[in-house]
Amino acid sequence: MAEKTLAILFHETLKDVYYAERKILKALPKMARGATSSKLKAAFEKHRDETEVHVERLQQVFDILGKPARGKTCDAIEGILAEGDEILEDFKGQAALDAGLASAAQAVEHYEIARYGTLSRWAGDLGMKDITLQEETKTDEALTALAEGSLNPAAIAA
Repeated sequence: MAEKTLAILFHETLKDVYYAERKILKALPKMARGATSSKLKAAFEKHRDETEVHVERLQQVFDILGKPARGKTCDAIEGILAEGDEILEDFKGQAALDAGLASAAQAVEHYEIARYGTLSRWAGDLGMKDITLQEETKTDEALTALAEGSLNPAAIAA
């Protein structure tokens, strides 16, 4: 059996996050359509645009590695997105819907922050100076501000 190196683990994790970003790209329009807050809809639309850039950057990393841009099924993101679908279904028409959607989006962001942080660190450890992958913290901060500013108080008041 061949040795499993950090470079191999980096590549496998890169495939995982590539899959996740592409799934997120498909889920965001559905979340935006489900949101009732115009600010939350706009946040989802902005995140979709940012996610398109993330997918392109990941494709560039695959190019740097000389590997095809190919994802592998990520059970974690599948579960997180399924929870978002549950919120859309279970809270449709309810005051807490937007708070739930923002929470689901933050779960996605936290997953991405963990993956990108790990990949960025490993890239440095592996001497890949051209690869920096720290994309997600701004979106998480914006969702927190939105939840604290209007979504959560609206859900509480209902």
